[in-house]
Amino acid sequence: MTPIHVLAVAAFAVAMAAQAQSPTDHATHHAPAASATAVMTDGEVRKIDKEQAKLTLKHGRIENLDMPGMTMVFKVANRQWLEGLKVGDKVKFAADNVGGALTVTAIEASR
Repeated sequence: MTPIHVLAVAAFAVAMAAQAQSPTDHATHHAPAASATAVMTDGEVRKIDKEQAKLTLKHGRIENLDMPGMTMVFKVANRQWLEGLKVGDKVKFAADNVGGALTVTAIEASR
């Protein structure tokens, strides 16, 4: 490769990396509580912060985020979903990176 080709390839790689990290139109997408396309993960409620619309969940692997099981805090797309939840509840939920924040996009009581 000539130096010009190397620069062009490097510039393309930088542009693609920036595009992958930039917010997408999911940032304004609000999924229903049980989206048919959501990949649901098992979880257990560890903490509820209604004021900040955040939920701490101990969860299994989240495939779409390539995330192993752990306990962590998520934003919640709809703060009304926190009503009726209590610490210790078993849930199934979907999460996604929404505007740079890991967010619960669907949640339901586990059966």
